[in-house]
Amino acid sequence: MNKVKIAVIGLGHMGRHMIHRLLPQYAEKLELVAICDSDESSLNREVEAAGITPRLFTDYRQLLSEVALDLIYIAVPPSLHYEVARIAFEKGIHVFCEKPLANSLDEARSLVEQAEQADVLHAVHFSLPLDPAVLKLKALLEEQAIGGIHKLELYLEFPRWPRAWQQNPWITSRQQGGYLLEVGIHWIQMIQQVFGPITQVQSEIEFPPDSNQAESHVRAIMRLHNGTEIHLLGTDQREGEERVSLVVHGDDGTLALENWRNLYRSSNDAEPQVVPADDIVSPLPILKQIVQMLNGEPGIIYDFYDAITRKWCWKLCASRVKASWI
Repeated sequence: MNKVKIAVIGLGHMGRHMIHRLLPQYAEKLELVAICDSDESSLNREVEAAGITPRLFTDYRQLLSEVALDLIYIAVPPSLHYEVARIAFEKGIHVFCEKPLANSLDEARSLVEQAEQADVLHAVHFSLPLDPAVLKLKALLEEQAIGGIHKLELYLEFPRWPRAWQQNPWITSRQQGGYLLEVGIHWIQMIQQVFGPITQVQSEIEFPPDSNQAESHVRAIMRLHNGTEIHLLGTDQREGEERVSLVVHGDDGTLALENWRNLYRSSNDAEPQVVPADDIVSPLPILKQIVQMLNGEPGIIYDFYDAITRKWCWKLCASRVKASWI
């Protein structure tokens, strides 16, 4: 069987993770034939560090024009996602895109239409619902481990934004960045996978004096389809360590997914206890699922249509200080 020819477009944190950590795991099935980044020195440095010899480009348009590809991985800033994916679809190339899918709902809807017309695989890099701790959380909820659910709390609290390892020109911008789009989108997507669709949002968002900068403080109430409320608290001025967590309150106790992967359970009259997820077999990484699907095998991905149905981060970020239901 011929290897799938893949190109990586964008060498930020996720692009580097792809070429150094993920792609080497699938070297028998994937061939990295090209990489693109606008920073030529970064291109040369990362390729040398990885010990690979793909073709190098500083213009994604040139790459997509000159290189025969089966699949691209898009890891450029969100404002470029639409154009890169659009060209790929025109050429019949499968697309694996970082989140958020696009820079607006209109762009995202257009990409879904183009993907369907191209009749190719299209996936967004949502992985949190398939993480072992989340799968364990879901299993406990199905077992009614804490009884009926009456409230969820989502915490997106950072001592600073962006984090020290996350410095780039767009991550703090109101147009493309901020912790709601960069981090919150993972949790809102996961919540809707586990608990069902969100149907309403009421939010109050404070921005810095600089109109180009992303949100500083966020308070929001989101309602699930069954009326259950999700209370969101966000800040870039937290004292102490970062906290990115979901707390589920039930009639008979709570389940808390703290800092992505640490699951705790408590009854109404007991201290929280760690819940191990060692017994859970996760289908991650998403790249493995894509490889299986391109080889005609079953796989689990979140496609571009799924990215549109997770529209509430765009709704939150479009809001301003005045609270209103949307």
